[in-house]
Amino acid sequence: MVRPQEALVSGYAEVLRHVESELVSGRLGVGEQLPAERRLAEELGVSRPTVREAIRVLQALGVVRSGVGSGPDAGTTVIADPAGGLGAALRLHLATRRLPLGDLVDTRVMIESHSVRAAAGRPDHPDLVRAAGLLDRMDDPDLDADAFHQLDADFHVALTAAAGNAVNTAVMAGLRDAIHQAVLDAVRELPDWSRTAVRLRREHRGILRAVRSGDPELAATRVTRHVRGFHREWTRHAGG
Repeated sequence: MVRPQEALVSGYAEVLRHVESELVSGRLGVGEQLPAERRLAEELGVSRPTVREAIRVLQALGVVRSGVGSGPDAGTTVIADPAGGLGAALRLHLATRRLPLGDLVDTRVMIESHSVRAAAGRPDHPDLVRAAGLLDRMDDPDLDADAFHQLDADFHVALTAAAGNAVNTAVMAGLRDAIHQAVLDAVRELPDWSRTAVRLRREHRGILRAVRSGDPELAATRVTRHVRGFHREWTRHAGG
């Protein structure tokens, strides 16, 4: 029997493979828009929420940008042409759902500590400006845990992107969904999520402040403590 989550993964994997095929064949290029959600869903035989999930993954990988409204920036526009490299990134993304959490944490620490060192002292870098904006949005007290951790995962991808290493950025984008799901799983085990959220906001600000002020070692120490600390908190309350 196929569980609902497995069906969702299978469905949006089909959407991702379709978009990859369109990009590689040249039928879809930079500056062009993806078909509307309803049309994609009908063509591929999946639900519209499944299409939205696939588009969210493509946004995290830096392939598309989504706009709202009815103007020229509305819809989902291709902003990068990853060609065949998209396939590897998407396969990584799907595989991360089955990776051991401890290995995921180790990989994050390795990539993110290197990235914040490399990005240190570049306060006006667009990805650091974007990271600051994400933290502002995370300050909304009405955010539910899912929305909070979508922004959380985007923040960590932005930090990595600011270092300018395309391989590390692709890996972190591929890990994004696994990070998000792992953190949501953790929230269910924590006794006081609101208190944890306050601490995470403070730690995020401290990491970004160290990066933008040009202190690479402090930034690396803070991001390592942040990632490993949350993992320890979760496993302690989960009895793992």
